[in-house]
Amino acid sequence: MIRKELVDDLKIKWRNIQREMNQKGFDACLLTMGVNLFYVSGQIFNGYFYLPAAGDPLFFVKRPNGLEGDGVYYVRKPEQILDYLVDLGIEKPRSLLLEADELTYNDYVRLDKLFAPEKTGNATAMMRDLRSIKTSWEIEQFRISGRIHTKTYAGIPSCYRSGMTDLDFQYEIEHLMRRNGSFGLFRVFGTNMDIFMGSLLAGENAEAPSPFDFALGGAGIDPSCPLGANGTLLKEGIAVMIDMAGNYTAYTSDMTRVFSVGKLPALAYKAHQVSIEIQQEIEGKALPGFPAADVYRVAEAIVEKAKLASYFMGTKQQAKFVGHGIGLQINELPVFTLRSKDVLAEGMVFALEPKFVIPGVGAVGIENSFLVTARGVEKLTCAEENIINLE
Repeated sequence: MIRKELVDDLKIKWRNIQREMNQKGFDACLLTMGVNLFYVSGQIFNGYFYLPAAGDPLFFVKRPNGLEGDGVYYVRKPEQILDYLVDLGIEKPRSLLLEADELTYNDYVRLDKLFAPEKTGNATAMMRDLRSIKTSWEIEQFRISGRIHTKTYAGIPSCYRSGMTDLDFQYEIEHLMRRNGSFGLFRVFGTNMDIFMGSLLAGENAEAPSPFDFALGGAGIDPSCPLGANGTLLKEGIAVMIDMAGNYTAYTSDMTRVFSVGKLPALAYKAHQVSIEIQQEIEGKALPGFPAADVYRVAEAIVEKAKLASYFMGTKQQAKFVGHGIGLQINELPVFTLRSKDVLAEGMVFALEPKFVIPGVGAVGIENSFLVTARGVEKLTCAEENIINLE
């Protein structure tokens, strides 16, 4: 069942989970959410991953048929897991970690009743913490995604034709993404966070607030998905912000660049340059041990000095973060907000996105993906950062 090239990487992850389980005083962990199953097995399957505090994992598979390997057992329902544990001479856990933040109420109650542990804990929180530190294999997947993401962005000007709407432009960019190997699927942690392949914001649409917890909004094309492009005509004097996913491996890089139709007002170029300045300042400070909240404070101080606070991270609705961790999902830990208790650590990968919205013009600013190393950060997305004139 396990891909051979991932054996060493997966063993590292299993041992990390077991270390956390032992520190927290839990006998076992049961995972069933797709992202976590991929993390611990190297593929998506329908079923359960059972890991005791010591020993090897067990894979209880519902679908697909044909998976084989050590510890793989087929089940139709979770009740059969206990039968297998008995047959294998494994004692039922007295304390168990379940994905409490992600399971449905019915699934949680069913599993809790089935195992009847003396103590339960939240595997979701544990897994998000563990997944914030990437393994060597994961880091290489990011580098691959970052390179293809950069290549795709270099081709964006060739997608533009005069007279397009933002939707026309986005369709062409999505086509380019798919041709370059994009999965298309954009994984997000949390409920009510729907998005497809990324966001393109042009002109005044960048000011439209969204119910979703993303940096900027956009009206979208239907009230059922109020986010991103809405049919705005790409005309002289407007900015076009492109924040399209770098999902060229399972590990998503994140990058935003700005294009213009003709020349923009001076304020837009000033704000964009401040965004670059913020990035450069944080690049010099983002060492292991640096508090995530201080990343936001650094950005906020530069914005205040430039007298651009009223445009920072939106106008009608301003986001209160300036970046976030990335990985199998686009919104992982750490989060760069004043309330964050996260601290940068070697092996974290994050997106930094200081952005501004200029009324009547559109959004400006940049976003890049960075790997935290012992010596500082490594930039993974290296496309041109200045505003590019499409005309």
